[in-house]
Amino acid sequence: MSFFDEGDEPTRVSRPARPRRSSTASRTGGGPPDRQTVLVRQGVALGVGILLLVLIVLGVKGCLDSRKQNALKDYNRNVTAIVSNSDEKVAKPFFQLMYNGAREGQDLQVQVNQLRQAADEDAKKAEGLSVPGAVKDAQRNLTLVLNLRAEALQKVASEIPAAQGRGQQAQNATKNIAADMQNFLTSDVVYSQRVAPLIKQGLDDNGVQGQTISTSKSLPSLAWLSPQTVAGSIGSQGAGGTNANVAPGLHGHGLLSTSAGSVTLQPGVTNRVAAANVVFTVKFANQGDNDESNVKVSVSVKQGPSGKPMTVTKTVPTTKAHTDYSVDIPLGQTPPLGGADTVTTQIGAVPGEKNTTNNKSSYTVIFQG
Repeated sequence: MSFFDEGDEPTRVSRPARPRRSSTASRTGGGPPDRQTVLVRQGVALGVGILLLVLIVLGVKGCLDSRKQNALKDYNRNVTAIVSNSDEKVAKPFFQLMYNGAREGQDLQVQVNQLRQAADEDAKKAEGLSVPGAVKDAQRNLTLVLNLRAEALQKVASEIPAAQGRGQQAQNATKNIAADMQNFLTSDVVYSQRVAPLIKQGLDDNGVQGQTISTSKSLPSLAWLSPQTVAGSIGSQGAGGTNANVAPGLHGHGLLSTSAGSVTLQPGVTNRVAAANVVFTVKFANQGDNDESNVKVSVSVKQGPSGKPMTVTKTVPTTKAHTDYSVDIPLGQTPPLGGADTVTTQIGAVPGEKNTTNNKSSYTVIFQG
């Protein structure tokens, strides 16, 4: 073998074998995730999405519920303000004017028309309210209530000039006014039976608690439905102004006593009374067999024989037969001090009353500071 035949073969350089990637590595490495992982991730994402959607829905519902409750509270407050104004600033002054209608004379119609304008404003305010759906029925009845009152004032004002006159025309007008008073009664019934209950129902159905539902009453007495009461108050010479159509039986009242503060006045003696804010309490009885309307009770204070009397009168809308009554009459001013004054109490005669000797009494009073 030659030298060249025995030479070494060239050395081969072998590369290390690349390790096989395990199945675990394929799932945790940078390659695409397998199907199970994808499904898990999708489930988690879906759950988070549903949770967020529920939270959003609950949040929106809570906001809507809160807004609805606040709207109902605002509506109730607005209704309270309007009906309070109707009762205190319209109906109450109206009937006070009517009580003293004879004294107001021709000014009565003007003043009633002014109150009618205020009643119209109340009705317009009610019609302009923002009304939640839960109280739409209450709102419809509320506008009816206020329109009834405004309509009554408009009709009464139109009848007053004729009612203050004489004869058949006055009689017809006073009957019409008494009929118009039914509007006030109807409005009170509608409010108490429909408006207030429907507002309460709307509040309750929407979980609104702690709210006060306003009451409302415009007609002070059912006696105003009587033409005789109307005629006597406004000085009409029509129905109730004369002795025509007087019911059979005894008619009339008797004076029982007069007090000034804590002092019961006695005739024939000198009574001493505190002058500050003096209030007279007059007790009398219907001693007849009939109910009477428009009973006037007056107290006058006169200093000396030539002094100008201070007179205050109250009208009792109705008295029942054989029943006692008590009326408080504030003098409204401070009487003269120190001198001997004459206090006279009188119950006005009613149609058909024949004996008036027990309707009146006078007392000597010294008012003290």
